[in-house]
Amino acid sequence: MKLMKLITLLGLGAMVSACANIETATRNAPFETTPAFASAPVDAMSLAAAEPSIAATPALHITQINVDVPQSLKVSEANRYYPSGDIVWREDPMGDRHTQVKAIFEAAMQQGAQSISGDYPVILDITVSRFHALTEKARYTVGGVHSIAFTMQLRDATTGALLGEPHQVKADLKAFGGQRAIEAEARGETQKVRITAHLAEVLRQEMTSVEGFENPHLGFMQAINQL
Repeated sequence: MKLMKLITLLGLGAMVSACANIETATRNAPFETTPAFASAPVDAMSLAAAEPSIAATPALHITQINVDVPQSLKVSEANRYYPSGDIVWREDPMGDRHTQVKAIFEAAMQQGAQSISGDYPVILDITVSRFHALTEKARYTVGGVHSIAFTMQLRDATTGALLGEPHQVKADLKAFGGQRAIEAEARGETQKVRITAHLAEVLRQEMTSVEGFENPHLGFMQAINQL
């Protein structure tokens, strides 16, 4: 199920619940009862089918973010234009690249979550499957693509129950190279800064747009990354 479709059904379920209990509902009341979509999913889905034009505002509020960068992901430190590996990251000092990538994702997801508001509390689980930034050689010559992929899973913050199915996201970003990279760094636009802002925006679009984030077409280098 598309993430936005799930969010819409949650919103519609909340509307159905509010109509049935209008005398006790207040705009700022805490969400303490069983979610409407869990107790009456047929009603919410029927309403969505009957009124496809309804634009429900996002109903979710991210209360917790868990990021997993599996140790099975292969790290490459080779300074080639396109080294093999799942993780290619050079802007932090030599060290545990899995931990460094996790910190970038945590900062980005927290930033993105701040732009999402709603009444239904959820937990966001992120599992990174690829984080391929640029090597030094590519960064200061031809540039390329930051090839990033991860899986999102939402859970009920109260019960821990899964909401929908895991959702895979490809979130590639054009990577600066040569003089453009040097000028960007002089402005403070490091790879980390750009990737963090990009992932925050990806999360916002995934949670608020019907189509979710649409991975851009970035040409030959992106095609190589997808092999």
